[in-house]
Amino acid sequence: MEAVRPSRHRHRSRRFAAACVGAALTALGLLPTAAAHAAPTRTDAGAAVANLALDRPVEASSTTQSYLAKNAVDGSTGSYWESAGTPATLTVKLGADADLDSIGLALNPDPAWSARTQSIEILGRTRTGTGFTTVKERADYTFDPAHDGNSVRIPVSGRYADVQLKISSNSAGYGAQIAEFEVNGVPAPGPDLAVTGLTWKPAAPSESDDVTVEATVRNTGTAASEPTTVDVSVAGAVAGSAEVGALDAGASATVPVAVGKRAEGAYSVSSVVDPRDTVPEQDDDNNGFTAKDKLTVGQRPGPDLEVTGITSDPSSPAVGADVGFAVKVHNRGTASVPAGTVTRLTVGSTTLDGTTPAIAAGDSATVALDGTWKATGGGATLTATADATGRVDETNEDNNVLARSLVVGRGAAVPYAEYEAEDGTYDGTLLETDAERTFGHTNFATESSGRRSVRLTSTGQYVEFTSRSSTNSIVVRNSIPDAPGGGGQEKTLSLYADGKFVQKLTLSSKHSWLYGNTDQPEGLTNTPGGDARRLFDESHALLDATYPQGTTFRLQRDAGDDAAYYVVDLIDLEQVAPPASKPAECTSITEYGAVPGDGVDDADAIQKAVTADQNGDIDCVWIPAGQWRQEKKILTDDPQDRGQYNQVGIRDVTIKGAGMWHSQLYSLIPPQDAGGINHPHEGNFGFDIDDNTKISDIAIFGSGTIRGGDGNAEGGVGLNGRFGKNTKISNVWIEHANVAAWVGRDYSNIPELWGPADGLEFSGMRIRNTYADGVNFSNGTRNSTVFDSSFRNTGDDSMAVWANKYVKDPSVDVGHDNTFRNNTVQLPWRANGIAVYGGHDNTIENNLVYDTMNYPGIMLATDHDPLPFSGQTLIANNGLYRTGGAFWNEDQEFGAITLFAQGPDIPGVTIRDTDIHDSTYDGIQFKTGGGAIPDVKIDNVSVSRSNNGSGILAMGGARGSATLTDVTISGSRDGDVLVEPGSQFVINGKPEPNARR
Repeated sequence: MEAVRPSRHRHRSRRFAAACVGAALTALGLLPTAAAHAAPTRTDAGAAVANLALDRPVEASSTTQSYLAKNAVDGSTGSYWESAGTPATLTVKLGADADLDSIGLALNPDPAWSARTQSIEILGRTRTGTGFTTVKERADYTFDPAHDGNSVRIPVSGRYADVQLKISSNSAGYGAQIAEFEVNGVPAPGPDLAVTGLTWKPAAPSESDDVTVEATVRNTGTAASEPTTVDVSVAGAVAGSAEVGALDAGASATVPVAVGKRAEGAYSVSSVVDPRDTVPEQDDDNNGFTAKDKLTVGQRPGPDLEVTGITSDPSSPAVGADVGFAVKVHNRGTASVPAGTVTRLTVGSTTLDGTTPAIAAGDSATVALDGTWKATGGGATLTATADATGRVDETNEDNNVLARSLVVGRGAAVPYAEYEAEDGTYDGTLLETDAERTFGHTNFATESSGRRSVRLTSTGQYVEFTSRSSTNSIVVRNSIPDAPGGGGQEKTLSLYADGKFVQKLTLSSKHSWLYGNTDQPEGLTNTPGGDARRLFDESHALLDATYPQGTTFRLQRDAGDDAAYYVVDLIDLEQVAPPASKPAECTSITEYGAVPGDGVDDADAIQKAVTADQNGDIDCVWIPAGQWRQEKKILTDDPQDRGQYNQVGIRDVTIKGAGMWHSQLYSLIPPQDAGGINHPHEGNFGFDIDDNTKISDIAIFGSGTIRGGDGNAEGGVGLNGRFGKNTKISNVWIEHANVAAWVGRDYSNIPELWGPADGLEFSGMRIRNTYADGVNFSNGTRNSTVFDSSFRNTGDDSMAVWANKYVKDPSVDVGHDNTFRNNTVQLPWRANGIAVYGGHDNTIENNLVYDTMNYPGIMLATDHDPLPFSGQTLIANNGLYRTGGAFWNEDQEFGAITLFAQGPDIPGVTIRDTDIHDSTYDGIQFKTGGGAIPDVKIDNVSVSRSNNGSGILAMGGARGSATLTDVTISGSRDGDVLVEPGSQFVINGKPEPNARR
């Protein structure tokens, strides 16, 4: 669990007050900015020398409080950057090589600033360079408001793309300080590629036509360009790519790109040249282009069947129930379909068929299927196919399949089928963990699902498995090595289907590999060295075709797949539905200037659309299918500017997408480097929500790489805010954030906006690879639910209720009546699967938790200083597999379910109808603490194979009691029930002699 708390601002004395006055005067135009803002000079060649650093990306080795790196390139001496200490570095990225003339450095010219001397070295790096070289040797520079406006100008020369200040000392006693960092020079000669036009052939295609888009690419730069590629996107998704030959300066080429057939409809068409940034250009922000007109595809005459719905009877079956199904089939074609086609549904290993009646053009029929399916626990994927035997010659044969999930018993009804690498056929090395599942020591097997995975080290080695249902997508949980200097790398792995090459999958280690031997959450680093953890990440891809049930897939290391090794853990296969169409009531973000797939930040366009909805100008925000870059948090502008910890969220907004696989927001700038963040914990992506907001069917892919280490760099939050009432979040995929969803703000953060979450609903969430929590219900959250959602590889509690004290009224604003129900949690790499810290009448029910690295599967605790437990806390019908572990210097061992009254008591606990299997240590553990755990009811619980502990353990310092009813325990190393000597904990009843299942 990550507690987001404001830090106290240290006293800034007269210097700070002067800075504030200076900022105000600068805003009024009464103070100059740095001296280098004067009229530009000219080089001997006649090119104007300008400040190339203005508003460019900038990074600092550290910052203090709100004195961020971005302040040094904002064009104003009223704001400044200050490091946390010295030595420190400040690096500006120009984006392209430039011929340098001088460096201008300035502090606020207000006389209230005392003179100071800073020792500075200037370094540079070319665009293709791997390291910095010295441009100007270290020297002492005096900044004095009485001389040159508190600025210095340093002549330099050379051609560089990144310029760095290395500041060794500051005589004023503070860290390094720069109000303006100007890099004066002229862009170096170079190419500059742009797409200037898009047309297509045929101009008016039908569904039966293969479409070719012709992209006109021009080199608008001052030097010849090397060969590269151009991508064409249709409806926001890349549909084709082609090579672009070398182009002289000023030359153009028309490049044909095949994009295949399209179903009837109107599609946006866009293109990006040099999408993988292989050509050093003068400007990388002008490579995209969107056609003014849409590609309009007409319907081909003939029949066309599609599945539009699946119903089950009963709709929410219990495990073991006989379930019947009906499938709705629609004929979207122009000709009727005769009776007798087969409508088929597969679920698990069961296949059910039905005979379809005649369907006229434009009509639908509901087909009752013969037979039933016996429901199995953990949810199921239903896949229905129209014309399953291929009897009808349809105008579109690629839209016959529909998949949806069905909640049954425990766990989320995930729409994908999961395959463990070690359960298939493989030619590689099987990795298996030790008995204690040692974590934090570069142990791949411990961090693997099922505690096993397969390593591929040689060309030709592979993992192979056969699909249990149809699929058109793949997710691979994998690990490849970090780059030698950190920061990750990308490598390919080859995918085959039934022996035929499908495509290269791109795997990345950018978001994995944290180093250090500390267990403190903010203590790890991205810098290689010593022990490592968080070794795995995931790669996903939509495939070009649907592959039927029974397809043999192979992940193989081919020539060109040149990582030192590949560790394959698991694979998800999913039949992804086509992109949803825009609802009539919604307005697209493209109407506000967003362009898919061009690599340019769309945050301003998204913000404008959301603001329009909030103001009542539109009814709904539509995010179409496509890749949309977002480098600013979407929120409500605060005209009072009440400070970085006091954001105002959005309210009364509805945001819809075309599906989490299709409408994807992504960030490329790590949050600590982005600047412009109101709240430093919350990052540059996602949404800040205050009240009455609905968000559905999108993905939010962050750019975080760490939690706290390396200069307090944090990975950002996907969804955060007060949340208020009537907020519903459904079918949202969040990945590579610090926290996926942090629910709640401290009352002190703008008290007049206080509004804790009440009735909040999360459903269908897909949360992956975070650095801290998945979903945390904090600050008085009540009556709220996380349902039918999946979590994998979270860096703290996957789900938590934290009834903290930072609320309006601690006697009323207690976290209560929250429910975590029918969720699947896998592989939290730090902390718990599910946790409750204080509050009353909270429920953990029907969940599955697998493979925690070091903490319990479920934990109730009074650490983190919560408001007290009261009423009932219910843990019911959960399954926990391979949970618990050792943490905190490996000195503390945790059970699968652990109750820890560190301070206040934990009363009113019921644990029932639960299976605990293959725990690393104890099955149920009552931990030593300062409080008591009275009257725990444990009913109808099975504990099997506690590998390094007991079925039930009461530690020596535990106090309280538990009553066992219908409890069975088997295979525990240290016995069924162990009350350690000196313990005041009383266990009433004994385990049953015979297993109940």
